[in-house]
Amino acid sequence: MSAEQTAAGPQATDRTVWVTGAGSGVGRAVAVSVAAGGGRVALTGRRPAALAETAELVRAAGGEALELVGDATRSEELQQAYATLTSTWGPPTDLVLAAGLNHPKRYWRDQSITEFRAIVETNLTAAAATVDLALPDLRAAGDGVVVFVSSVSGWQFFPDAGVAYSASKSALASLAAHLNFQENSHGVRACAVCPGDIDTEFLAMRPVVPGEGDRALMLSPADVARTVQFVLDSPSHVCINELVVTPTKKQG
Repeated sequence: MSAEQTAAGPQATDRTVWVTGAGSGVGRAVAVSVAAGGGRVALTGRRPAALAETAELVRAAGGEALELVGDATRSEELQQAYATLTSTWGPPTDLVLAAGLNHPKRYWRDQSITEFRAIVETNLTAAAATVDLALPDLRAAGDGVVVFVSSVSGWQFFPDAGVAYSASKSALASLAAHLNFQENSHGVRACAVCPGDIDTEFLAMRPVVPGEGDRALMLSPADVARTVQFVLDSPSHVCINELVVTPTKKQG
């Protein structure tokens, strides 16, 4: 392997990416993108049937898939997923944390603390728990990229995104910043990717579900996956701390 290849970090065929929220949307699109380069993808999500569909797409794209069904908010299920991954393929080289949750009731006057906790557990705590499991192995390898799939509402204030959603997505930037400050010296790099509106089934969690005309102006999951892939493919001496990607504005 040349010095230039080494500087670029793991080659596609050597890459094992653990993707949470892999059953649909951005998580699925990232899995297929990694597979197109010949990488191995460990898929974690709550829905077995959805994960199986993603696994089929990964294999069709030329990659290998490992289905790790589990709820990332449940410690025992997350730990079992990681144990299965490491015993099957060894430790992951990279993480893409795409599990997300929101609720139509987004204002203080409407929300319940039960819903608030569920959103924060999914968007924030589960992401931190996943990193916590993999970090010793990433540190030992001296390399690795952690991508937190955040939101443009985690980058700047969007009042309609919801109290819990905005708070949890904003906090992902802090996770990435602390990870970079503390672990860059060990070769670990983190990025908060902040997409704008994406046309996925996640839109069903909005108070008013957008119509086809509005969806046509949004990003696609593949658009965001290309952004994540850019972060994953960056040379090992490059740390992309944060990336914001939004759809272009419609011209009047």
